Amino acid sequence: MNALQSFFVNEWYFAAPMTLMAFVAFALVAWRVLLNFSSKTSLDDLWPDLQETLKKKGTRGAVALCRDEKGLIPQLLFTAGLEAAPQGAAAMRRSMASAIELEILPRLNFLLAPILGIAKIATMVGLLGTVISMINTFNAISSAKSGDPSGVTSQAGAIGLALFATAMGLMTAIPLVFMHVMFKDGNHRFETRMKASAQKLITLVQNTRVADEPAK
Repeated sequence: MNALQSFFVNEWYFAAPMTLMAFVAFALVAWRVLLNFSSKTSLDDLWPDLQETLKKKGTRGAVALCRDEKGLIPQLLFTAGLEAAPQGAAAMRRSMASAIELEILPRLNFLLAPILGIAKIATMVGLLGTVISMINTFNAISSAKSGDPSGVTSQAGAIGLALFATAMGLMTAIPLVFMHVMFKDGNHRFETRMKASAQKLITLVQNTRVADEPAK
C-alpha cells in the first residue's frame, strides 16, 4: 500500500470530508463558468437590430427584442433603460444603475463566496489533520521503549503520511483561490462593459428620437 492509499485508509476521517469539499468546490466552479457563458451576448450583432427596432417600433418593440435576447446586458440592463426611456435620459441612467446594483451584480457574484470559503476551510482542515496526525505520531514515538530505534523508525512513515492532509488542502485551495480571482476580475470587466453599453443605449435612444422628430 503506497503513502496516498495509506492516507485515505488510515486517515479517512480527514480524507473523506476533504475529498467531498474538493468535489463540491470544483462543481461550483463549473457551475459558475456555465453561468458566465450564459450571461454574455454579442452586442455587435444586437446594436443594428436594436437601432432598427427603435426606429420602426419604438421603445416597446425594443424592450420586447431585448427580453428575447440571451445575456444579462440586453435582458436586464437594456430592458430597464428602455422601460424608463419615456421619462428621459436621467431616468434611464437611474434605472440602469439600479439594475446593475440590485440584479446584475448579485447574479455575477453568485457562488463566489462559497468557492472562496471552501478554499479557506480546506487549507485549515488540512493543517488540522496534519497537526493531529503529528501529535499521534510523536505520542507513539515517546511511548516507544527508550533505546529501541525500531519504535522511531516505524513511525517515520507516519510523519510523512501526516503531511498528506496539508498537501491535499493546498491542492484544493490553490486552484479555487485562482479561479475566485479570475471570476472577480471578469466581473469587474463585465461591469465596465455594462456601463459603456448603458451610455451607448442612451445615446442611441436620443439619436433615434431626434431622427424621428419632424423638421420645423
